[in-house]
Amino acid sequence: MTTAARDLPAQALTRSTRERPVAPSKVFLALLRRDVTVARKELPFFLVRTIMQPLLFIIVFGALLPRMGFVGAAYRAALLPGILAISLTMSAIQAVALPMMQDFGWTKEIEDRLLAPVPTRIVAAEKIVAAVIQALIAGIVVLPIARIIMGPIPNLSFANTGAIIVIALLGATAFSSLGMWLGTAISPQQIGLMFSVIVAPMIFFGCAYYPWRGLDKVPVVKYLVLINPLVYVAEGLRGVMTPDTPHMSLGVVTIALIVMAVAGWMLGMRSFYKRAIG
Repeated sequence: MTTAARDLPAQALTRSTRERPVAPSKVFLALLRRDVTVARKELPFFLVRTIMQPLLFIIVFGALLPRMGFVGAAYRAALLPGILAISLTMSAIQAVALPMMQDFGWTKEIEDRLLAPVPTRIVAAEKIVAAVIQALIAGIVVLPIARIIMGPIPNLSFANTGAIIVIALLGATAFSSLGMWLGTAISPQQIGLMFSVIVAPMIFFGCAYYPWRGLDKVPVVKYLVLINPLVYVAEGLRGVMTPDTPHMSLGVVTIALIVMAVAGWMLGMRSFYKRAIG
């Protein structure tokens, strides 16, 4: 037997025992499954974090003020889509921004994720997708609660379910990406600054509590708020859920959300990568 023939079994054994590369899709799904499992175990805390602020606004503005006669019953039709938009916004931002601050700051847990045999962008993408799922769940939970507390809502319709899903999905992606950027660009010590300087103004000037058309009397504010992605989510949901309420063109809403979702995704990915290699 020649030397080459004797070496063949060893070479074959080496090739058979060599580690095969792991498919990025499998790692992505494994990371996502892990985050979903953690979220399920922390479901009570997730629900409290998700519905507390919208619930307070629903009770005060959607139930108490109309019954006291300070606002008309028609106001509920403008308020409900805005409340859903806020629920989606807050859940999407918090679901990714707060864990990113912890993982990069105190716990350093992100270092274990970065050791996964996949590109860094896969880890970042999984975080954003997990936040999108949580944001959509938040909207699903808040909707029936709002409907029960607020009572009958004029001209409320779910006929355009597909359009509702598209707007919610685009909005959740935009805000989850924004949360990725905030969570990786702001230090944990500045978390209070994030909510007071960025999130709070975004909510109050996001046309969630009033239609965008209502700002016709304040033209400067009407056009300044167009940089706020919450405006397009709230107006889009109004257009498909309470179409008789004054709202922005659905075509403009869709284009704006696509642009903001893509821009936010790129910004969040870039910020995550810089923080990961920094």
